Amino acid sequence: MRISIVTDSTAYLPEGFAKRHSITVVPLHVAVDGAGRLDGVDFGPFELAGALAEHRRVTTSRPTPGEMAAVYRDVLSSSDAIVSVHLSRELSGTWEAARLAAEEIDPSRIRVVDSRSTGMGLGFAVLRACAAVADGRSHAAVEEAATSAAAQTRMFFCLETLDHLRRGGRIGTAAALVGTALAVKPLLHMDDGRIVPLEKVRTMSRAVGRLVDLAAAAAGDGPVGLAVHHLAAPERAAELATRLDERLPGSTGCVISEVGAVIGAHTGPGVLGVVVLPGGPDILPHTPDNSASSSPE
Repeated sequence: MRISIVTDSTAYLPEGFAKRHSITVVPLHVAVDGAGRLDGVDFGPFELAGALAEHRRVTTSRPTPGEMAAVYRDVLSSSDAIVSVHLSRELSGTWEAARLAAEEIDPSRIRVVDSRSTGMGLGFAVLRACAAVADGRSHAAVEEAATSAAAQTRMFFCLETLDHLRRGGRIGTAAALVGTALAVKPLLHMDDGRIVPLEKVRTMSRAVGRLVDLAAAAAGDGPVGLAVHHLAAPERAAELATRLDERLPGSTGCVISEVGAVIGAHTGPGVLGVVVLPGGPDILPHTPDNSASSSPE
């Protein structure tokens, strides 16, 4: 059986990884002052940071069920089955669009997974699914590999500013943080598919230290997959990645990638995030080894 992996643009996979592993990435829609763009296609982190700096209105929306169905038909023209892994249904309607499209086409051939996360919280689930495909595992086992990785992954964020969060959006933290002193840096985490407040610290340097501590506590012993996300903060992200690798000897290598509009429009520039997958992703993000589509006997 030839199984293919589909995901969406919020996975923020390492550059070149999707092409190398034959992963189909479906872009979410972005509107900038009402003008349509496609996340990761003609509107990336650089464009997002510029739009936010100019105080332009940036909103995002899901792919339509029709768009998802078109993707699935195209993929199934050369594959027997699909595992489609997407960002949390609490953050977007993308999972629902995928589910509706799968039901329309053939739910026995398309399994849709809610990662209950985003960024590399989603990306690590995709990597585990890729490894399962490369190992020649069954359709159900590939789905389980993605679901299991999603359940194990932990994700933590800290914000440089509350300005963008106060404007509202999909991240359900605004009410809890309204009135917080501007100098305070909130720490957030993924909790059952939602991004919610965890704690507050006084400075960004302390926030970075807490991210390292939280990641270490979540990692446990043994191998661990790590990713650092940021928006317009490459030097700080590199420093955080170095500290994580030094603190966690089991690190399989820390991925660094910028967030797109689905998260970044609501957090603003300067956001830092850490994603932790105990046990590691099975396929290393940096290594061009196996394809995400295979034809096992």
